Amino acid sequence: MKKTLFLFALLGSVMFVSPATARNQSRKAAEKVRTISVDYNRVKGDFNQMFRECVGAGRANEGLRADWQQQLAVAHKDCGFQYIRMHGLLTDDMGVCKLDRNGKPEYNFQYIDALYDYILSIGMKPFVELGFMPNALASGDKTIFWWRGNVTPPRDYDQWADLIRHLVQHFTQRYGADEVKTWYFEVWNEPNLSGFWAGTQQEYFKLYKYTAEAIKGIDKDYRIGGPATAGAAWVPEMINFCEENHVPIDFISTHTYGVKQGFLDEYGTTGTVLNKDKWAVSGDVIHSRKQISESSMPNLELHYTEWSASYTPHDPIHDSYHEAAYILEKLKQVGNAANSMSYWTFTDIFEEAGPRFTPFHGGFGLMNYQGIKKPAFFAYSYLNKLGKTELQNTDSASWACKDADGDIQLLFWDFTYTLPDSINNQAYYIKDLPSKPKGKVNVELSGVPAGKYQMEVYRIGYEINDPYTTYYQLGRPNQLTRQEVAFIKKKNSGAPVAEDLIQVDATGKFSKEFPLRENDVYLVKLVKL
Repeated sequence: MKKTLFLFALLGSVMFVSPATARNQSRKAAEKVRTISVDYNRVKGDFNQMFRECVGAGRANEGLRADWQQQLAVAHKDCGFQYIRMHGLLTDDMGVCKLDRNGKPEYNFQYIDALYDYILSIGMKPFVELGFMPNALASGDKTIFWWRGNVTPPRDYDQWADLIRHLVQHFTQRYGADEVKTWYFEVWNEPNLSGFWAGTQQEYFKLYKYTAEAIKGIDKDYRIGGPATAGAAWVPEMINFCEENHVPIDFISTHTYGVKQGFLDEYGTTGTVLNKDKWAVSGDVIHSRKQISESSMPNLELHYTEWSASYTPHDPIHDSYHEAAYILEKLKQVGNAANSMSYWTFTDIFEEAGPRFTPFHGGFGLMNYQGIKKPAFFAYSYLNKLGKTELQNTDSASWACKDADGDIQLLFWDFTYTLPDSINNQAYYIKDLPSKPKGKVNVELSGVPAGKYQMEVYRIGYEINDPYTTYYQLGRPNQLTRQEVAFIKKKNSGAPVAEDLIQVDATGKFSKEFPLRENDVYLVKLVKL
């Protein structure tokens, strides 16, 4: 009995943290100073802007909606995205293919024309995902999602190839070969998951072969790739297949997400847990690059055509201010390993599980149904404000850049994993989550040309460009009124949180201290006057 009491007493002494101790720990965190030192004249090189190359969307038919198109224009303007990739280009709701009374395929590309004409009109390009199977050509009736994309192999691979030839020839005639040469053609989506591909790996490779040869038959300079797998799978197998069978391939594409459980959660019902591993997501990308570099085709481009913190459209981390810091942390870790990292997705107008019933439901999007910009959106908009010349910088959670006008931009953040061990994302990130202090960041710039500058400070964090917390404070209504939407947008507008006129003297030195909390993001701009 005494031994038991002693054990409980010992455990209590280990587990109990007194209020005084907690206050002391908080005080020490608040006193911590992180210094970012940058010399204006020490250039690293061109700033790698792979983060703006591509962004994802749910399915092609959603792109015919006016609100979807309006949001895409905003995402392109503010975040600079160049390509857009989506599912369902060939699914029956796009009216692409049917059989006539004699069983001969008939083709219709009017819906695709309307979608692609719009995408091109705003200065973007399609990253063409070829799928799913038109029912007229399908070998079975297995489908996925509320909108029933057919995931079975073609009944006749020659018929599939004929569809691809007609489609790509149509693109060539409508937009010109020089334009289509700038596009990417990707075969299918996540064929390593049975939910997305009812065939085998070998059947996918066969589909790829017929597709690649059909496209290259139109123009050898058109770019084709795959395998568009979940979980960074099949990269060596894909390269080996193409080499051994003399099948053309221009790029590798694959996907990764930052949660620990599974890959396919069509209806968002599975509890997910953000992976605590520091190299989640980025480790997959770096490994894929290594696999390519060590292969017989070491110069293939690498495109991660889907990535995010979570693979489910019902994960509240997507709405949280934590997501902004997470995005920046992972992109910084990836470095030059990928040619593009396509965030999944730009909008919550996304109907894999059908229309959603609340304005903040953990959807993938950078914006919600009402066009409210989430913290993730602001993270990408801050990246897009960075100049094209990167400066040398040893701080691992920041970028320092300058532009052609000599203006300076510094983007820095804190990413802190705060998810308790005993809870999942769906139960945690829906809460009101005040951030704890992490000390201060001391920015020290040297070599700055003397003169007057306008300093603009932008910020993301708890209650700052944090619309979910505003929504939470409104009582999380199932529907938002126009007035509530306007209130949330005004409170989280993305405007600078501080502006000041500063003078840099002949010493060329500038310094400024900023308070830092968990998962804060700052963008500091010095605009020369």
